[in-house]
Amino acid sequence: MMESGVPVCHTCGEHVGLNGNGEPFVACHDCNFPTCKTCFDYELKEGRKACLRCGNPYDENLLDDAEKASGDRFTIAAHMDKSQDAGIHARHISSVSTLDSEMTEDNGNPIWKNRVESWKEKKNKKKKTSIKVEIEAQVPPEQLMEDKPAADAFQPFSTVIPIPKSRLAPYRTVIIMRLIILGLFFHYRVTNPVDSAFALWLTSVICEIWFAFSWVLDQFPKWYPINRDTYIDRLSARYEREGEPSELAAVDFFVSTVDPLKEPPLITANTVLSILALDYPVDKVSCYVSDDGAAMLSFESLVETADFARKWVPFCKKFSIEPRAPEFYFSQKIDYLKDKVQSSFVKERRAMKRDYEEFKIRINALVAKAQKTPEEGWTMQDGTPWPGNNTRDHPGMIQVFLGYSGARDIDGNELPRLVYVSREKRPGYQHHKKAGAENALVRVSAVLTNAPFILNLDCDHYVNNSKAVREAMCFLMDPEVGRDVCYVQFPQRFDGIDRSDRYANRNTVFFDVNMKGLDGIQGPVYVGTGCVFNRQALYGYGPPSMPSLSKSSSSSCSWCGCCSCCCPGKKAPKDPSELYRDAKREELDAAIFNLREIDNYDDYERSMLISQRSFEKTFGLSSVFIESTIMENGGVAESANPSTLIKEAIHVISCGYEEKTEWGKEIGWIYGSVTEDILTGFKMHCRGWRSIYCMPLRPAFKGSAPINLSDRLHQVLRWALGSVEIFLSRHCPLWYGFGGGRLKWLQRMAYINTIVYPFTSLPLIAYCTLPAICLLTGKFIIPTLSNLASVLFLGLFLSIIVTAVLELRWSGVSIEDLWRNEQFWVIGGVSAHLFAVFQGFLKMLAGIDTNFTVTAKAAEDAEFGELYIVKWTTLLIPPTTLLIINMVGVVAGFSDALNKGYEAWGPLFGKVFFSFWVILHLYPFLKGLMGRQNRTPTIVVLWSVLLASVFSLVWVRINPFINTVDSTTVAQTCTSIDC
Repeated sequence: MMESGVPVCHTCGEHVGLNGNGEPFVACHDCNFPTCKTCFDYELKEGRKACLRCGNPYDENLLDDAEKASGDRFTIAAHMDKSQDAGIHARHISSVSTLDSEMTEDNGNPIWKNRVESWKEKKNKKKKTSIKVEIEAQVPPEQLMEDKPAADAFQPFSTVIPIPKSRLAPYRTVIIMRLIILGLFFHYRVTNPVDSAFALWLTSVICEIWFAFSWVLDQFPKWYPINRDTYIDRLSARYEREGEPSELAAVDFFVSTVDPLKEPPLITANTVLSILALDYPVDKVSCYVSDDGAAMLSFESLVETADFARKWVPFCKKFSIEPRAPEFYFSQKIDYLKDKVQSSFVKERRAMKRDYEEFKIRINALVAKAQKTPEEGWTMQDGTPWPGNNTRDHPGMIQVFLGYSGARDIDGNELPRLVYVSREKRPGYQHHKKAGAENALVRVSAVLTNAPFILNLDCDHYVNNSKAVREAMCFLMDPEVGRDVCYVQFPQRFDGIDRSDRYANRNTVFFDVNMKGLDGIQGPVYVGTGCVFNRQALYGYGPPSMPSLSKSSSSSCSWCGCCSCCCPGKKAPKDPSELYRDAKREELDAAIFNLREIDNYDDYERSMLISQRSFEKTFGLSSVFIESTIMENGGVAESANPSTLIKEAIHVISCGYEEKTEWGKEIGWIYGSVTEDILTGFKMHCRGWRSIYCMPLRPAFKGSAPINLSDRLHQVLRWALGSVEIFLSRHCPLWYGFGGGRLKWLQRMAYINTIVYPFTSLPLIAYCTLPAICLLTGKFIIPTLSNLASVLFLGLFLSIIVTAVLELRWSGVSIEDLWRNEQFWVIGGVSAHLFAVFQGFLKMLAGIDTNFTVTAKAAEDAEFGELYIVKWTTLLIPPTTLLIINMVGVVAGFSDALNKGYEAWGPLFGKVFFSFWVILHLYPFLKGLMGRQNRTPTIVVLWSVLLASVFSLVWVRINPFINTVDSTTVAQTCTSIDC
């Protein structure tokens, strides 16, 4: 481990080192721009004697010392380079296979170390020569000082804005106080059992302990919340200089769709159009549309979309409109003349709206035509059958619509590339649904364009902010911040949600509270869409600045991520499986470093190197793709033949390509769960990467969410089922990834919370049933309260309220959003989460895959009409039953109190309070169940009333309200009466 506190060179990423006095090396004493001694010497060798940041000349004494030592040093370095290159060139084929035998536990592999040093030196030279800032020594210092943009270009592209201490300190204090109160509360609860209702008391205590554990998992990852701000102007000043080609990194966009009848082609077309019209260099944008259903409707709608883009893209860029999805732009209820000074805008907007309406007519005609499939299958315009007529057995298909095909917009300008992809599917192969489709796009894009960054979107999420990619590049292209960033996650925002957000579709608490907290630790979790990836992170590599596992596992603090000075003498044990995975990762890294020397080899040596078994087993049998994986800055060779690349792209999407490789296991989107997003981000964080949460003022992306109750519950069911699958897999955060100590403990706690929250449904449904039982039986889960107990209960409720208020204060979330989130936590917990737990165990342990079907009824054609649709699903039964039971319990409780007199009213209020707590939380569910006409599916009412009635009658039979009267007592009473 190098000395802590030594700055990192902004040019090569290495530590700047120490000078002769043992202090950090400083090249420029005016601005202290971090530059290592090697880069400083290289600048002098190239004739640059002025600072890259401020432009001031270097100190003359420093220049004299460098010139004196330059002759001997360069002679020795050249001699060493020749000897090392000769050794590497002679052993390049056998280096990987003999890696284990050459390495020793004490001193590592000297041959490997020499190879790494050689690679680093070549990499540094390439980076230095790629910098376009040319400062000649002959230029007077006065002229350099006037060059203000050069100084701005080297400023940070983003900054961290911590939450003010005045807001965060009270928040943390109340959390600690709440923990103390919880400890005292549980001490009282455990030491004061209720003997008359011991089973009910024990159940309530177990539930409360689980709720407290769940609260801790959710609360402490929010300990370090932060905000971030970006500087797009600085990014442009550095990478988009006037008169020079743009040096911004290229981005490959992934859009996934399956069934165009369920995912309307018009929505997908708007997403694609918003991508093509981005405020980003057109030669840096490529859009790949994955049609995993091989539908001819998707293909034909994309043909129409490409044609309409020739008109839409120049219109967007000419008038700088937002958003750049036509459906949502034209539906805005705003003054579209605001800030538009061009006289031609009104005329061109009217013409463009007419063109879009015609485009919609053509798309809707294709949809209407696709409603009924011909018996002989679909036929293309040239008369040949559509290859995807059999959606489960068809070849791979790739079609390039825009880009290199020569298509330009109506103004003659180049358009971004648009590619249609449908991977091959054959019976007998595992295709892994969305994760498999995304991995196919990773390989296709690597062969065709190989952009260093990837942005994936769902087909119903359009680009709402045309500068969204620039926002992400402020992190990913920052020399200091971006080195260890695996992805930049944007929050999800939605259109078409009812004003009150009845079912918490916006997930405001998660995106505006939890994700900000994670950003202060190791970064937000990946949520499946609106995410910009570093391609190298998807390939399973670790971050460049992270030391090897074998050296850092005993010295890296897994709580805070710092060096061993924070946790002295603490070593992280490794189990055999972790040791095996670490060895495989070291072997892959060795092969990668070896392959980076590929430019020095001829064709035969290149083919021999690429065919090494380590690469074939990891990435598959494609030399073109393997070559692309080692290009950190991306790109495709200019001499590459497009037809050859298309053939290779078809090869890498064949259904058997991933067999016996690491796809879905260690690289790409990870398989094994329907929520592949959580699993993929978790694996990256375990390797030591960090992620960034970017929240621009204008939302980057917007999508659609199901506002109907049944659809919303099924969406939550899918998420919860994925969490249960991860819990039952080898990737469970409870035991996975401890070996390297690269996942911080608070980050691990957050991931544990994402996989155990469905199990809260079991104590939650029991706790929601307890108030009704207490009302029906006359018993209670809490004994008669003493003064101390009353203080504890009051303190607990106050701490809960104050925690929520302070959280609202630093996050900016409204109290309505918090309450809606709390309500749907209960609604989802007693329905979707409960079914997910049982379905997950059936699927993972017994191999039984249970599906819950949804049958829709007709809705009214009105605003938010879908909100009032009632669809039958088994998920509706448990919460409906809880509602009826608690309502019956409240009626029975009041009836009993009326019969017993004044003494019964005191205990009644405590029971009724808990029962009303359940009813209030389930109230949005009750409104959704009633619909607009207050009608409910008969089967829901029947099942719920039946279960509630049986449950109530059983308890009445066990413990009726009317006391049993002894018959002998009645007889004696009768005989004593004087008739």
